[in-house]
Amino acid sequence: MKRLITLLSAAFLLALPLHATDLGGKVVQIGTDPTYPPHESIDENTKQVVGYDVDVVVEICKLVNCVPVWNPTSWEGIFPALAQGSWDMVVSGVTITDERDKIVDFSDPYIIVQQGVLMRVEDVGKVSMNTFKSGKMKLGSQTGTTNADLGIKLVGRDNVALYDAFSAAVVALQNGDVGGVIIDSTAAAAWEQEFAGELTVGINGLSSDPLGLVFQEGSELVDPFNEGLAMIKSNGTMDRLVLKWWPK
Repeated sequence: MKRLITLLSAAFLLALPLHATDLGGKVVQIGTDPTYPPHESIDENTKQVVGYDVDVVVEICKLVNCVPVWNPTSWEGIFPALAQGSWDMVVSGVTITDERDKIVDFSDPYIIVQQGVLMRVEDVGKVSMNTFKSGKMKLGSQTGTTNADLGIKLVGRDNVALYDAFSAAVVALQNGDVGGVIIDSTAAAAWEQEFAGELTVGINGLSSDPLGLVFQEGSELVDPFNEGLAMIKSNGTMDRLVLKWWPK
């Protein structure tokens, strides 16, 4: 588990709020692309958005007194819709980057993930980044993600196949259309579990990336959510959620 996730805690212990800001029961509209388990997905039985990120926000809202309302949408239009005011924040496994930080406000990181390559079990030890760089196999990823950006940087644009969703990239992997999918290790763990014995992470540690909650620039929600986030990191709630979604 420590290989997959590093929780930020020490820095927050130095400046924890005694209590979080009370938002007075505010309804918070949240945009999310629910195709990225275990961060966000649609529960087949309840048809509700569930996942680690969802639980993090729910726990924060308990402390700052707000009501999260989840709005499933596609990844492609998620940031323009935030800018237009369609919702108050985006929670969708979003990596904090300098480029994105120019147009949105981020919370403090709520998790740090490693990027790796999901591949077929029989290809482990046979397929490397050089395999993709040489063009012998395509590397798959989702359009508009930092995973895709890193893949293009490492092996070249011509050797990366982009898909609208990671689920489509995984299907392409199963069908042999690509030799691997560059993806966050936390999400890869869900695919490993679902397709045990068929898919596994064959290449690890390509990059270490912090994920954050996303707000419109200047949003008054940033500080209260950071306060709540610091509190769930310090009181053990975050550790409990990690174990719930990534059991040892």
